[in-house]
Amino acid sequence: MNTSRKSFDTRKFVLLALLTAIVVVLQVVAIVTRPLFPAFSITLVLMPIVIGAALVGTYAGGWLGLAFGFAVLISGDAAAFLAVNPMGTILVVLLKGLLAGLAAGAVYKLLAPKSKTVAAVLAAAVCPIVNTGVFVAGSYAFFMPTIEKWGAEAGYANAAAYLFLAMIGIPFLLEFGFNLVLSPVVVRLVQVGQDRRTRR
Repeated sequence: MNTSRKSFDTRKFVLLALLTAIVVVLQVVAIVTRPLFPAFSITLVLMPIVIGAALVGTYAGGWLGLAFGFAVLISGDAAAFLAVNPMGTILVVLLKGLLAGLAAGAVYKLLAPKSKTVAAVLAAAVCPIVNTGVFVAGSYAFFMPTIEKWGAEAGYANAAAYLFLAMIGIPFLLEFGFNLVLSPVVVRLVQVGQDRRTRR
């Protein structure tokens, strides 16, 4: 392996480590600021996952998604679900992060040769869609009786209404919009990274 190859691998490793730290910090920030927004939970860490998937690769997106999942579990953000079904919660939380990161990376890798801008926007869009979609599937598989109870206590007609309107609706729209607005950041970071590699 030549020196330039080693240098590139080292830079990728350092970038992945930095993004992993950012994912953990953003999850902690989400927990600390939760009292300011008690009505809903917003995932702030999806954009670093998309950035990692685009700059480092598809598997990096998967790793960052897993890091996000572990941070959610350790931070206590999934405590209400852990109390109901620990194994189901761990499976859903880790799987949704992993698949969201892998999906973002796969979309970017597929589309980047044609248009990095389109690739970044669609990768940023697919990440929250997969994250939320796996959560919905996991909720139906493991938690619907509990969600139905929570919905009844909150005055909703049924579990589905509570799941989609109270638990998912606003957070998903905010996450989706946040990712789309910041997707040009991914394009710019990729361009900067490629320019540096070219100069070397």
